[in-house]
Amino acid sequence: MTNHILAIDQGTTGTTVLIFDRDTQIVGRAYAEFTQFYPRAGWVEHDAAEIWRVTLETAGRALASAGLSARDLRAIGITNQRETVLAWNRHTGEPAHRAIVWQDRRTAAFCDDLRSRTGVTEMIRAKTGLVIDPYFSGTKLRWLLENVPGLRAGAEAGDILFGTIDSWLIWNLTGGAAHVTDPSNAARTQLYDIHRGDWDSELLSLMEVPARGLPEVRSSSAVLGHTTADGFLGAGGIAIAGVAGDQQAALFGQACHGPGLAKNTYGTGSFLLMHTGSSTLRDPGPLLSTVAWRIGDQPLEYALEGAIFVTGAAVQWLRDGLGLIAAAAETEALARSIPSNDGVYFVPALTGLGAPHWDPYARGLIAGLTRGTGRAHLARAALEAMAYQTRDVTRAIEAQTGIALTELRADGGAVGNSFLMQFQADLLGVPVEVPRVSETTALGAAYLAGLATGMWQDREEIRATWKLASRFEPGMSIAERERLYTHWTKAVEKSRGWAA
Repeated sequence: MTNHILAIDQGTTGTTVLIFDRDTQIVGRAYAEFTQFYPRAGWVEHDAAEIWRVTLETAGRALASAGLSARDLRAIGITNQRETVLAWNRHTGEPAHRAIVWQDRRTAAFCDDLRSRTGVTEMIRAKTGLVIDPYFSGTKLRWLLENVPGLRAGAEAGDILFGTIDSWLIWNLTGGAAHVTDPSNAARTQLYDIHRGDWDSELLSLMEVPARGLPEVRSSSAVLGHTTADGFLGAGGIAIAGVAGDQQAALFGQACHGPGLAKNTYGTGSFLLMHTGSSTLRDPGPLLSTVAWRIGDQPLEYALEGAIFVTGAAVQWLRDGLGLIAAAAETEALARSIPSNDGVYFVPALTGLGAPHWDPYARGLIAGLTRGTGRAHLARAALEAMAYQTRDVTRAIEAQTGIALTELRADGGAVGNSFLMQFQADLLGVPVEVPRVSETTALGAAYLAGLATGMWQDREEIRATWKLASRFEPGMSIAERERLYTHWTKAVEKSRGWAA
């Protein structure tokens, strides 16, 4: 059996495919973006058929760059944007509607209605570990069933399947033979009881979602199905053996396998997760209790999460929405071109605010503008906002767990920005560590697939492959750190409830 794992990292704005060898060297890679649809203010959609086409094409280019064919693979691992949900026809494979993306806020009014019902907030929190928010899949799926003509009737007749993006990819890779997901993705739907480890009839009834269209929940690290020749570049029989939502995959890829270990992923949004072991926190406060993963037939493992909706997406907005930069990489030089932020703050609540605020009606705000403000200030403010929001979440995690953060492992596309990483260390007052393989989301999916197929024997062997690339030590005075953060919190308060 060969020693190459193909990892599909299906993200919010594009798909990355990496091929890892046993030493976690990346021997092949490819990336492609896909179309973002914004049909109304606060609505975000993806074409699932386009995602599938882009995934296949990107996998082919990654294999070509490695000098490999699909038949040379040991297994496939998948990690995906979580919460994004779609429905498709069981018989034709055609999506019934564009996928509704995790950033989408169209169900805010229904979420308000749920919160107004006696005991519903507490019931959902107790079973799912989640707060009521349009972020999660359940209310989005209800919207599809209510608004796409014929979809509810088709679902009740058994002709329609539902799933997050991992389920959609596996269904296509296996030629429709496997309609499955893993606990880390199921836990983000608000339809799954994270304690019992199964879909919950009370939650399904609340969201008015027929159970028969849902995927079977399997392990995160196990053989979930095999490719067909038609489904995957002419190569049938390749095991799909690792699946996890992107943030849980990054936690696994950062070797945060035990209680108290934490990582932050700087992507379209940012997600700080701390492993909490084999049990959930009794009171997660403004944070989320979620499933980390399930390995084989072992018990579920859990994490505490702070979900920040917009971080890297703010830089993308500067590029695509305002035309202030041509590429994200320009932001570092721009940020360094001025000695300070000159009191300019950017609260990127472009799709509301996530943890620890949970305000779907917050809207983006730029504060502190003067005649001297230029594009360098806006670029710096966008980078600093990533660090400020991360501090918001770390403070909440420390308050809920009583555990003081001693270091933070960072990953995602923005870790290549050394201005951001140093500012993050300064603002937190703890070292920030960046691993040799910064694509830890894809690496986590590869680890899960390799663990299930014997490429690595256990987590001890996996942890030995984690290597540090750089470490950023804090250098800012406490007084300056607190002064900057105080201004940030004032700006956040101004953005709250704007669209209510």
